[in-house]
Amino acid sequence: MPSTATLERFIAMVESNDHAAACEEFYTENSTMQENQAAPRTGRANHVAAEHAVMSRAKSVSSTCVRPVLMNGDHVVIRWIFSFEWQDGSVTRMEELAYQRWEGEQIAEETFFYDPAQRIPKKPMSA
Repeated sequence: MPSTATLERFIAMVESNDHAAACEEFYTENSTMQENQAAPRTGRANHVAAEHAVMSRAKSVSSTCVRPVLMNGDHVVIRWIFSFEWQDGSVTRMEELAYQRWEGEQIAEETFFYDPAQRIPKKPMSA
């Protein structure tokens, strides 16, 4: 079970948009991440690489934790809102729930639940 201080440090790092560093610090070496019902990705190194790939395509990112954060023993649920402005000027706004299972002070399993239609970038409105 994570301490409240660890959970707050994790949230602060994600909100600072340092997603790859959050993976490096807060996920177990063999952790899994799963998008809705897709096959899980396994391994902290894969999570870090995936975060770097997404961030390299973004011009800017805003990550916001919507409180309250729910914690019951080793299980944590966080509601996130992510706003991306992509290199081509299109934007994506995603709202998701992250369901996590922690082992001590690190995340061992995480599943993201969201409407996949949110992933489709929208062209910016012209002035």
